[in-house]
Amino acid sequence: MMRFGFLGSGSEGNSLLIESRDGASVTRALLDCGFGLRETARRLERLGVTPDRLDAVLVTHEHGDHIGSAYAFAARHGLPVFTTHGTWLATSHLRGADKADVRVIGADYAFEIGNLQVLPYTVPHDAREPVQFVLSDGDARLGVLTDAGMETPYLVARLAGVDALVLECNHDREMLRNSVYPPSLKRRIGGDFGHLANEVAAAILARVAHSGLGRVVAAHLSQQNNTPALATGALAAALGTVADDILVADQYEGLGWQAVKG
Repeated sequence: MMRFGFLGSGSEGNSLLIESRDGASVTRALLDCGFGLRETARRLERLGVTPDRLDAVLVTHEHGDHIGSAYAFAARHGLPVFTTHGTWLATSHLRGADKADVRVIGADYAFEIGNLQVLPYTVPHDAREPVQFVLSDGDARLGVLTDAGMETPYLVARLAGVDALVLECNHDREMLRNSVYPPSLKRRIGGDFGHLANEVAAAILARVAHSGLGRVVAAHLSQQNNTPALATGALAAALGTVADDILVADQYEGLGWQAVKG
């Protein structure tokens, strides 16, 4: 059995907890650790998990809302950190990096953490060597896509056939266009190496949708340039369903445990 829950998702911090159970054997991995040490532990507790029950930390890229206290947290609790060479080069100066057990990974090179099979894949984002992940327990598959500026055939292929999908819906184009952000920041967010607009996320979802796709979670919503109603409406339209069928990962409340399959 495989399930996942969010500690939080948004520009102030991101962290996703994945759990795989095989009989008495349980594997738990934290995907990104964008909060401080105490806050990460506090948010884990909401999901009924303590840091000593984790097995690894996965890092997608070097931006602070994703890497946060990853090295310090991993070093304190004796956890390996899996990240790309580019991300490591960009973050090796951070607190705890000199004490953490860092393991370099590469896109399209699958590896295992206990019961979890992990496949990193490259995404277009303004970072040194960003990746996102598809995770599996051998039966169910969870696809994660945030922090990407555009759709590519490659990422669509990587997400094909997943049983549950976490999908960035960062902004509504009109809200971003009319926001108080400076022009340079608007260009960065809305550019090909920025973040996914609702309509682009919906187009990706339409391409990877299949009869076995169950839970879809809208993630990394901008508090200034999006609303849950706009994000869920766009994704629901792509699936031909209603907005209530789409879950939202909240910045402050996260998201409770969700089964990947069934």
